[in-house]
Amino acid sequence: MKRKRVSFDNSYTPPAAMPDYLIRHATLRQFQVFEAIVRLGSFTRAAEELFLTQPTVSMQIKKLSDSIGLPLFEHVGRNVEPTEAGRELYDACRSMFESLANLEMKVSDLKGLKRGRLRMGVVTTAKYLAPDILGEFSQLYPGVDLALKVTNRESIIDRMHTNEDDLYIMGQAPEGEFEVESHVFAPNPLVIMASRSHPLVAKKKIRLAEIAKEPFIIREPGSGIRDVTIRTFEAKGLRPKVRMELGSNEAIKHAIAAGLGLSVLSLHTLTLEGTEGPVAVLDVEGFPILRHWYIVYPKGKELSLVARTFLEFAIGNEPNIRKRVQKMWPALKNLLNDGKAGRARKKKVAAKK
Repeated sequence: MKRKRVSFDNSYTPPAAMPDYLIRHATLRQFQVFEAIVRLGSFTRAAEELFLTQPTVSMQIKKLSDSIGLPLFEHVGRNVEPTEAGRELYDACRSMFESLANLEMKVSDLKGLKRGRLRMGVVTTAKYLAPDILGEFSQLYPGVDLALKVTNRESIIDRMHTNEDDLYIMGQAPEGEFEVESHVFAPNPLVIMASRSHPLVAKKKIRLAEIAKEPFIIREPGSGIRDVTIRTFEAKGLRPKVRMELGSNEAIKHAIAAGLGLSVLSLHTLTLEGTEGPVAVLDVEGFPILRHWYIVYPKGKELSLVARTFLEFAIGNEPNIRKRVQKMWPALKNLLNDGKAGRARKKKVAAKK
């Protein structure tokens, strides 16, 4: 049997635009450091994100600046801003990294799911849910590397704009900012919580007007739960009596347990300690508010094989998450079933259209 001879075109020459000088004198790591400084607005924050020391970051930027032959940053007060050359380089870096990310995605697809990388951005409250589902996914696909960024809603939207991650988990898909694809994959009941020793814990059907008289703890501006809380009170012509603002759910739970006030939080924040611990769930009219977790990504984004597989896995895992939530608070059973039936009806109507 004759073997087929493979021929190569020896006449190929590199394109005229090949950046020979930068290839010899600059490195991808230097470009990565530079991009992080511009995006984050700080040498210190770039060093933290890339797990480098600040002197190393400064040294890399000096070498890159020497290679370019122009300063890349200027100090404006306490901040650093890119120079005109820096802005041009930043645009080139973003384009280069996007091309490399696409290459990485295509190579990952060629390998199948034996290897790959999944980058997730999740809103703060979803940190109680995301590790569990990522852990289950990792057991099925142990060769996939996982990266999880937890931050508030505004920062997640910023990351989506700059295409930082493969997929995002949010309590509410962006509306009006830009077009996205969103998929419901888990229930997210919002409840009012109080210290276990609070006198309202024993009461049934508490009116929201009574809750409005109590000291209230609320998330920082930019939080989705904060927005829902304010809207819920305003719909009844009320305003919560805000005693303090805190930037994390854990801090709020500690403040509740210490008797500093009530708060609206996702039931998922009680995943570890359950509803019989130091923080209790109140029986308030109009609560729980049944929201959902969404997996979101920009419309038109080409998902890698790893990202597509995780998306399908998460959607298919919804019944297990619903069971866990019901186990935490059995009173939710009817509400969760009604919500599921409502979504099924919406899908039928959409299919008919």
